[in-house]
Amino acid sequence: MTDVATEQTKTVLIVDDSRVSRMMARQYILHLQPGWNVVEAGTGEESLDKARTALPDLVLMDVNMPGMGGIAAAEQLRRLSSTLPISLLTANVQSATRERAEALGLGFMEKPITEARIAQLLALAGG
Repeated sequence: MTDVATEQTKTVLIVDDSRVSRMMARQYILHLQPGWNVVEAGTGEESLDKARTALPDLVLMDVNMPGMGGIAAAEQLRRLSSTLPISLLTANVQSATRERAEALGLGFMEKPITEARIAQLLALAGG
């Protein structure tokens, strides 16, 4: 039997300039983990503000966004927390992007977003 009072609610920060992508990721996360909190940001800059207030357990980050891109935002988030699981979600599968992600200790997941891919990412935060 599980003691509900001791279960920890997790927070996932979804960062993507595509509202549709954020909505899909939110839907998959809440289907798999209905009690978790989902916070959204549409830009890299906004993700930094949201991360400071929401204190996410996992960040899903698009790479190509206007303004601060996902890798630059992930670098900033990494400075705030060296252990925060951050995974890039992108259609950009260039080897340079993958290598940079690995150098920063970031996960890497190719778009399109699917429930199976989201399930793999949620496992990083204990889900």
